[in-house]
Amino acid sequence: MITSQPSRDSDGFMPDLTPLLDIIFIVMVFLLLTANIHIDTMNVDIPKTDDSSVLSSPKEAVIALSILNDVDTPWGMDGQRFSDWNEFSTTFLAKVKREPRMPVVIAADKRANVENMLKLLALMQSNQINATNIVMEEQ
Repeated sequence: MITSQPSRDSDGFMPDLTPLLDIIFIVMVFLLLTANIHIDTMNVDIPKTDDSSVLSSPKEAVIALSILNDVDTPWGMDGQRFSDWNEFSTTFLAKVKREPRMPVVIAADKRANVENMLKLLALMQSNQINATNIVMEEQ
């Protein structure tokens, strides 16, 4: 008859690793939460004024850019809407080259995507278009 040997009770000699794993996970979470995250920023200089007369309509012709709360056509220029960023940016830069002295006015819907505004400001900054007015709603 074949008999097997009784298994040895080897679990009694192994240390319990549960507290060690708990500490490792706590340290990992701590390190993940305290790690430095690189955030890309863009400096925007906003003029400081106390006078509300600055919020007046321009008397000359302007390039009017719109940032709309519309998924299909998020950008606009002089009443024309654009669904494609490349088409919008090309048209805008061509108009600025034709009329370099014409001021640029940006009007953004407050419910519009902020990324679209930052994308437009980055385009203007990379093409050295500095003279810009941002339309604000008086409260």
